[in-house]
Amino acid sequence: MSRNWYILHTYTGYENKIERTVRTLIESGELDGSVILDVKVPTEKVKEIKNEKEVTRTNKFLPGYVLIEMDLPEIGWKNVCAGLKKIQGVTGFVGTNANVRPIPISEEEVKNILSRTGDIAAEKQHTVKHSFNIGDRVKINDGPFSTFEGVIKEIVADKEKLLVEVQIFGRPTPVEVGFLQVAKV
Repeated sequence: MSRNWYILHTYTGYENKIERTVRTLIESGELDGSVILDVKVPTEKVKEIKNEKEVTRTNKFLPGYVLIEMDLPEIGWKNVCAGLKKIQGVTGFVGTNANVRPIPISEEEVKNILSRTGDIAAEKQHTVKHSFNIGDRVKINDGPFSTFEGVIKEIVADKEKLLVEVQIFGRPTPVEVGFLQVAKV
């Protein structure tokens, strides 16, 4: 037996309910807690700019899927999988048919998903959602260029910056500003 992560396919919107149900069934002894080690709904923190304020919220980035870590035995794996498939909203394991042993996801996939959810250390643990587009007219409302208006020439989402072209002394000048320093005109 070896510990591996598997992906359960579920009805969209049932992910959290299925996670709670699996945990409850383990506590009650209906599912084996020595086989099913962990269950997670893959979520990530998303930053949004709303009304010129930064708002952080949690989004499911794999809707319709639940990660499950199991130490699946060679003998008796069908009983474990059947117990999970009986849960309302579960349609099966990703990548396998009903009577075939589930296939675990690769270590690289696990690392990518868990770093995105923040369960393991990563360079960045959130995604920035913005409503800016290249060519939008904006007014700078903070910093040394406040009250200037300009046009967005470039969006650097990972740094939460915009390159805005403003007119200074009659000449177009690129200015780098943060998402929170501007408002659409």
